[in-house]
Amino acid sequence: MIRIAAAIILAGGAALTSPSWSQSFDAKARALDGDTVAVDFRLLGVDAFERGQLCRRASGCWQCGKAAQDFAANALRSKAATIRLVSSSSYGRPVAVVTVDGADLGERLIRAGLATPQASYLRDDPARLRAYNAAFASARRQRAGAFAGDWIEPSRWRHGNRLSCER
Repeated sequence: MIRIAAAIILAGGAALTSPSWSQSFDAKARALDGDTVAVDFRLLGVDAFERGQLCRRASGCWQCGKAAQDFAANALRSKAATIRLVSSSSYGRPVAVVTVDGADLGERLIRAGLATPQASYLRDDPARLRAYNAAFASARRQRAGAFAGDWIEPSRWRHGNRLSCER
């Protein structure tokens, strides 16, 4: 699960006229400083390896969860992100599709072998489901990221399943 923090600048009196900015949603927020608030978003239809999760390659265990976090952080650092809200809440966070320079961040994570598609969350978006499944098949064929060795689905890892090198 990748959480994307979006900073919303509370500019004193600045008018936001775009209709997309008038949409409200409920979410947990935290203050980064006196006039900056951050909200975490879940990516639609993606389950990335968890921050503490390990995967195994021939050379041994490696931090696939940290690699997923670093990949997302680097992508977000490179260009401005477009965040499109698609659902009100998942685990207390809004759900969004995030694109960076026109590329879907969820699809990029999957293609890099750092996330898996979550078909049950993509029933209303068949085109994205096809794209995510194609990215997953490609990543597995190319043995990208975690798919170069042994890995546990992030949802199973969150429930306590571990590789032998994690015990």
